[in-house]
Amino acid sequence: MSYAIEAEGIEKTFGGDVRALDGVSFAVEEGTVFGLLGPNGAGKTTAVRILTTILAPDGGRGRVLGHDVVTEAALVRTLIGLAGQNAAVDPYLTGRENLTMVGRLNRLSHEVVAQRAGELLEQFGLAEAAGRPLKTYSGGMRRRLDVAAALVARPPVLFLDEPTTGLDPHSRNDVWEMIEGLVGGGTTVLLTTQYLEEADRLARRVVVVDRGRVIAEGTPEKLKADMGTTVLDVGMVDAATAERAAQVLAQAATRTPSVIGSTCAMTTGAFAAEPSPAAALAAALSAAASSTAP
Repeated sequence: MSYAIEAEGIEKTFGGDVRALDGVSFAVEEGTVFGLLGPNGAGKTTAVRILTTILAPDGGRGRVLGHDVVTEAALVRTLIGLAGQNAAVDPYLTGRENLTMVGRLNRLSHEVVAQRAGELLEQFGLAEAAGRPLKTYSGGMRRRLDVAAALVARPPVLFLDEPTTGLDPHSRNDVWEMIEGLVGGGTTVLLTTQYLEEADRLARRVVVVDRGRVIAEGTPEKLKADMGTTVLDVGMVDAATAERAAQVLAQAATRTPSVIGSTCAMTTGAFAAEPSPAAALAAALSAAASSTAP
């Protein structure tokens, strides 16, 4: 199996005591979307910055298409595109001028830049707005141009750091369709997101990070199955009553409820009996209440 991106035990500490990454490892297959899922402050952006050579790791190593992100940083930068959380485009330039600027910074010829800008504006549905200043674009249009700018030099690997945060549902769907089109053309995409829905729609595999550590990984389907459904906490008068309630609920559930202090916790997905999980849960709760009543 060929990997486009590899992270092996990456560590990063800020200020001597803020552990942003604590041994993060994952691998991204070529030509796929890989989801890096987690809440704010989980370490997702720090991982992206290390893999795109912006930051150096304190430990571990990263590779892009087999090249080390520290010892071969200059080469890695020629192989990647990056669209960060904050747009890297100029609001006072037109859409076409922004792409031209990026192309020239990548040392592409005027002819190549002009052709590439035209292709990307058409591909991302921005051709009609190409001559307008970026400050007149909607949030979704600006985000699409930001991703287009990351693709001017035709990188085989693209990093997208929370590309749909702050977008309305229609604009978010536009960005999703754009990403699916990129992967269809052979681009490898590493996507960071806070939304399980987004990872489910786009990613072949997902790693969940929290407080700088990988806490889960697998396909979106596997992660959803492992996570279960809605968690229900039932508070009892004391720990002994909670234990008795858990025993009664366990008789109707496919998974044993857990007890923490005087609270009995379970997932609604644990009740799969007919006529419905909701009905089975309601019946089990009624039985538990009856059995624990004084």
